[in-house]
Amino acid sequence: MFDALTKGFKAAKNRLAGLTELTESTVESALREVRLSLLEADVELGVVKVFLARVKEKALGEIVRVRVKGADGAVRKVSASDQFIKICHDELIAFMSADGDPIVYNAKGTPTGIMMVGLQGSGKTTTCAKLARYLQKEGKKPLLVAADMQRPAAVEQLKILGKSIEIPVFNVDGATPLAICEQAIAHAKQKGHDVVIFDTAGRLAIDNTLMQELGDIKAAIAPSNIFLVVDAMMGQDAVKVSRGFHDRLTLTGVVITKLDGDARGGAALSIKEVTGAPIRFAGLGEGIDKFDEFRAEGMAGRVLGMGDVVGLMKDFEQVVDEKKATEDAMRMLEGNFTLDDFLEQIRMIQKMGSLKDLVAKIPGMGDMIPPGVTLDDRELTRIEAMISSFTKFERRDPYALVREPNRAKRIAKGSATPEAEVLELVQKFVFMRQMMEGMGASMGGLGGMMGKIPGMKNLAMARNMQKQMAQMGGGFPGMPGFQGMPGFGFPAPGMPAGSASPQAPQGPSITKMKPLSVAEKNVKKAQRRREKDARRKGRK
Repeated sequence: MFDALTKGFKAAKNRLAGLTELTESTVESALREVRLSLLEADVELGVVKVFLARVKEKALGEIVRVRVKGADGAVRKVSASDQFIKICHDELIAFMSADGDPIVYNAKGTPTGIMMVGLQGSGKTTTCAKLARYLQKEGKKPLLVAADMQRPAAVEQLKILGKSIEIPVFNVDGATPLAICEQAIAHAKQKGHDVVIFDTAGRLAIDNTLMQELGDIKAAIAPSNIFLVVDAMMGQDAVKVSRGFHDRLTLTGVVITKLDGDARGGAALSIKEVTGAPIRFAGLGEGIDKFDEFRAEGMAGRVLGMGDVVGLMKDFEQVVDEKKATEDAMRMLEGNFTLDDFLEQIRMIQKMGSLKDLVAKIPGMGDMIPPGVTLDDRELTRIEAMISSFTKFERRDPYALVREPNRAKRIAKGSATPEAEVLELVQKFVFMRQMMEGMGASMGGLGGMMGKIPGMKNLAMARNMQKQMAQMGGGFPGMPGFQGMPGFGFPAPGMPAGSASPQAPQGPSITKMKPLSVAEKNVKKAQRRREKDARRKGRK
């Protein structure tokens, strides 16, 4: 998601690398990269022009201060590229942010109506269930209303989803959508439901019959909220659909779905600017819990490669037990971390989503991954298969595989992986455990170091761990559970960085590197030349 946008902003930042001032020519050069990425990401043309004009106006009127004093009193160096990205970040937030709460609630005693509209295939029915689940966790008592009588099995689908999250679904056999919605209000009052979510009919395209039906329902139930469900994969068509629904129904917000897919992301930037209806919620996966309030700050940070710490923390809070995480952290620092604990971390990461999505939320991690490198989620599954083939004794004492090589052969057969990969996993795990034990001894009592994120209380702690790893010849990818995984470059104990143990040759990597093309090499050369010229200019 947003790969095209992120690539364009990185290219713009590289064009300003080493410069200490923003001139019209340098800003134009950077904006050219941004313009191409916005158009490639299917951002509406008018929105592209407005965005570029705002950024240019602010960038040219900005005095670049080479040194600034932070809130902590420390003086930091600031470059022209930093200033440019800061301006872009602020404008992206302005394009996507919204005022007020995402849902307008009625006074106590009157159920709050949420009317969900959209085209067929946008994920409207599933989104209704996700929204109900979200409200349920917020302490509300929602009622789902199956009023889509056009699509076959739509009612049955909503009933199945409602049953899975223990939320009742209201429907009247043979009744019209309008009658169903009217009766649902009375039913909600009788049963004590404070929120009613109406799943209305969709079409393959906007037509008068659909709009007339939706208009009649709106007039009858007077919902406080009308949300349009938009598929992020639609690109610029999503903007046209949003405009059509907004003109007829006056939307209070938009729910954008499938943000975890390979969508180009232009719809998220365009919808509010074009229609005036802000994005209120976002669906980020197939799971019923993969749904949250849309945060413009987090999305802008991910687009610019700056990460989304708040979103990352929310992900961890959903899958991590804080007390257990603290206990795991202390065991790790005492050298008592086992393969069972490691397996738990892998499964926790799998619950949170793809590696690519998690890495995008960690500030600075995107820049640490070289061009052409891809993160393969299947490698986590391979590691899980290997550890699952260990006996309880072997998980507590992985050295047993070194003492008795036949154990490694059995595990290799059981997990359908080469024996060398099994031995490599053991060696890297032992190395990681020794490293963490050394950290525990040197840092003393750390209390709840991990807090909500196992292995990383905050970014300062992460930097300390990186330094420790650098001194020991390894690399630290910046995420809990990644330490010691095959493919991340950790040498075996006693082995220099970059070398492989003869007993455990390097297995398939979790990342795949492709060589730079001639064009990419030329870009890097030009960037180094600009940096050199800028330094020479600064010395004059």
